[in-house]
Amino acid sequence: MATATGTLPQVQEETTIWTWLTTVDHKKIGTMYGISGFAFFLLAGLEALIIRTQLAVPNGAVVDADRYNQLFTMHALTMIFLGIMPLGAAFFNYFLPLMIGARDVAFPRLNALSYWVFLGGALLLTSSFIFGGAPDGGWFAYAPLSDEEFSPGAGLDFYAIGLLILGTSSLMASLNFAVTVFNMRAPGMSMMRLPVFIWMMLVVNFLLILSLPVITVALVQLVFDRNFTTNFFTPAEGGDPILWQHLFWVFAHPEVYVLILPSMGIVSEVLPVFSRKPLFGYAAIVFAGVAIGVLGFAVWSHHMFTTGLGTVPQIVFTASTMAIAVPTGIKIFNWMGTLYGGSIHFNTAMYFAVSFIALFTIGGISGVMHASPPVDSQQQDTYFIVAHIHYVLFGGAIVGIFSGLYYWFPKMTGRFLDERLGKIHFWLMFIGMNITFFPMHFLGLSGMPRRIYTYDADLGWETWNMVATIGSYMLALSIIVFLVNFFWTMRKEPTATDNPWDAPTLEWATSSPPPEHDFDVIPEVRDRDPLWYDRDHGIEKVEPPSEMHIHLPPPSYFPLLIGLGVLLLGVGVLSHLALTALGVVIVIYSIWGWALEPTE
Repeated sequence: MATATGTLPQVQEETTIWTWLTTVDHKKIGTMYGISGFAFFLLAGLEALIIRTQLAVPNGAVVDADRYNQLFTMHALTMIFLGIMPLGAAFFNYFLPLMIGARDVAFPRLNALSYWVFLGGALLLTSSFIFGGAPDGGWFAYAPLSDEEFSPGAGLDFYAIGLLILGTSSLMASLNFAVTVFNMRAPGMSMMRLPVFIWMMLVVNFLLILSLPVITVALVQLVFDRNFTTNFFTPAEGGDPILWQHLFWVFAHPEVYVLILPSMGIVSEVLPVFSRKPLFGYAAIVFAGVAIGVLGFAVWSHHMFTTGLGTVPQIVFTASTMAIAVPTGIKIFNWMGTLYGGSIHFNTAMYFAVSFIALFTIGGISGVMHASPPVDSQQQDTYFIVAHIHYVLFGGAIVGIFSGLYYWFPKMTGRFLDERLGKIHFWLMFIGMNITFFPMHFLGLSGMPRRIYTYDADLGWETWNMVATIGSYMLALSIIVFLVNFFWTMRKEPTATDNPWDAPTLEWATSSPPPEHDFDVIPEVRDRDPLWYDRDHGIEKVEPPSEMHIHLPPPSYFPLLIGLGVLLLGVGVLSHLALTALGVVIVIYSIWGWALEPTE
């Protein structure tokens, strides 16, 4: 494979706040996504702890009903849109060019813009706690409860404007990543030689490209219903609240796969490395991921079985919901096939990857139950659903993300996270997660509804609620252990070699951490596992010319400026048109400057 590291003179760039504000380097942008996403993940966890503390005992009085409604709504919104999604985007940004043998994404400034727009939308949504009250109608904002009559105040306006801004960011990033994969792969890297992580990222990109326009239309209609007396969803005036549910779930069910597919890709990279054998059934896993993406658009109405859809839609969506379990099962059996017969090395990354399989399987099985309308009608809006979604999104998405963090941390920082603390983190999280969420199955089956802020002592729910609350504090302790591990590790000197795990993919052919230009020489790929192939066939690295010049796009402050303009647009809609006008001026000026900015 034609690659070389450490042969070109390395210019030590002085790192200042301004270099981060103006960077277009995909690795720095990925780092900013990761730090921002983890900060909001901590905020969502704090919201969850308050919720669990309120429910620990009957007739809890930690928060009142209004604040509780805001907390469970913002917990979901923060965890989904501000935590898990940007953490996935952090891996996408950092490793996409490295894994396909490119020096950056197709549109570096657009990549920076997507981050600044995301950060503006995230801050706007979170600031609702301070300015006028947070959204309190659930993350789904069902009509007519989202109408001005039933949800006065600005909370759901923050919801709609914030999600519109966040959706704009995701759409820009998805288009950028898709173009990068199709146009910037290294020589010899055919589509069927792409790492599985890149395939899952590509499926996520198309899920977002196709689903975001739907929720955008719905959110614009919601803004008009609340502020301009239209009646898209108001039944008293001829609107249809079921229309909102259709529009929302056409987006929101693919969104579940947007959250889980990155972790499926991470696990597909980690398992072969620490099993010391190639991934079993590569093509099957790839096509199963694509099938999940396609079928993800065909199952949305299983969220609506209790709305009176009729027999034929129920049959259709029952069948499609059962069908989507097939490609998921294919992935699980292929991961197990990768483990079978391997020389398995159990480190922290592997612990998280293997536990992902078990926990996600539990969540998947409890989800397939709801393909049955009678079962769904019994469990709808009970804590059984809360258990299901958390086994998928925490036991799946979050656990997979931590596997990726431990796996790629030496590549990103040149340092190894401490294994002893890592395993303590894992066991606290694994045990705490099951103690927290498994009892919710029992609570749901015994009739405890979702989203109630208190309950009486004679209902028989207090024992399992206390157990779940104890588990949530164990989860919090596990995150504290991880943070201690992180900050302690970052104080140590870098010791990681280029490829400490003897992994097969291209990102491990660069230094740890990678240089700004990623590769001295663009690699030539000869196999699906290029580094293992080159090692086994004794292929020498190619030295770059001593006077070679590598062009990199220069820093730019225009993405930051456009992000500020978009934020002012949103704030102006919520407060005063003067701010909207200022935002428009800033955006127009920035686009003009962007177009004239030299790229050399």
